[in-house]
Amino acid sequence: MRQEEIWDAETARRYDTPGTGMFAPEVLGPAVDRLAALAGDGRALEFAVGTGRVAVPLAERGVPVTGIELSVPMVEQLRTKADEATIPVVVGDMATATAPGDYTLVYLVYNTISNLLDQAEQVACFRNAARHLRPGGRFVIELWVPELRKLPPGQQAMVWHTEPGYIGLDTYDVLRQQVVSHHFRFGESREARLGRSPHRYIWPAELDLMGQLAGFELEARHADWSGAEFTAESRSHVSVYRLTG
Repeated sequence: MRQEEIWDAETARRYDTPGTGMFAPEVLGPAVDRLAALAGDGRALEFAVGTGRVAVPLAERGVPVTGIELSVPMVEQLRTKADEATIPVVVGDMATATAPGDYTLVYLVYNTISNLLDQAEQVACFRNAARHLRPGGRFVIELWVPELRKLPPGQQAMVWHTEPGYIGLDTYDVLRQQVVSHHFRFGESREARLGRSPHRYIWPAELDLMGQLAGFELEARHADWSGAEFTAESRSHVSVYRLTG
């Protein structure tokens, strides 16, 4: 499953769910507030900008936003909401592609760094963020915490979410730190639609070491965008890294 195949035209058409899910105001609003505050008077660069879920409202707040995105169909969906002058996008891999100019903020939301499937690529992503930032600039990552404590011994799969019409199930390869997320969506019929995406999960401590290798220091870590305390029970985190020097 290559990322280009996962983020195809069909996925781009289905991705936006205005007002619900990850587009819900209570989910999106705190993220945009925090990122706008971190950007300050500077420019922001979003790795894996997608259809502009975060970039569009951030730009509407007056923050100049540029994006890097691997999927052309996702960029085409973004273009239905914002033109190239409003949100410029470089098509390419977030671990290697470069955008013109320098930035006070680079950000990577909704677990997307885990789309890079080996450790070397993930470290390269940090280094790419550092290349784009001014000294003292920040790199912000939103990422889930691997839930291996919930994985029974001898089993490789875990249901992580259920709701009417949807089941989310993860299968783990703990030797290689790989997980495949399976998304089953169904209605009244006996058939279901399956979407899958591969990831490499990262422990918070490993993420911090990646930051150090690229010249960052951890400035803050919270359980969500609103600044809730990060604890051993937190299922995800928002980590802010500051470029030293």
